[in-house]
Amino acid sequence: MATKPSNHNLNVFKKPLALFSQSPMTGFYRDGYCRVGPEDGGNHAVAGMLTKEFLDFSASRGNNLRSIGLEPGCKWCLCTARWKEAMDAAKSESDPVVPKVFLHATDQSALNNGITMENLKKFAADPEAAGGGGSLEGNAPITPGTKGGIAKETH
Repeated sequence: MATKPSNHNLNVFKKPLALFSQSPMTGFYRDGYCRVGPEDGGNHAVAGMLTKEFLDFSASRGNNLRSIGLEPGCKWCLCTARWKEAMDAAKSESDPVVPKVFLHATDQSALNNGITMENLKKFAADPEAAGGGGSLEGNAPITPGTKGGIAKETH
């Protein structure tokens, strides 16, 4: 698969993109990073923690992430448009339909696709809001999913 190395992708702070999850193996390139390259038409840039409400919301829009083994609590690289759609549908900043975001693992390209830094910070995961960062692997419970292949998400 032709793409630029993950160490060249930057997060929303313009720092090297942090590893997000290897169990389940996430990312459009299934390498654990929410990096975006030319092949990723869905812009899987948002590093989010899945909730039951988001999984229900995504399934209602034609993308049943449970069908590939994902469950609430999984870390997953989300399509920017789907995350924004959930944010726009939220009734409040605490609405669980919007997955919490790990900013250090969110590719900066999310900011070019209708999401602002202010939006991301509103829904930042607690350690991120407190200024955490670095590698996020292992910081939250993970439910095993599938490995290998290219992410397929409908819009």
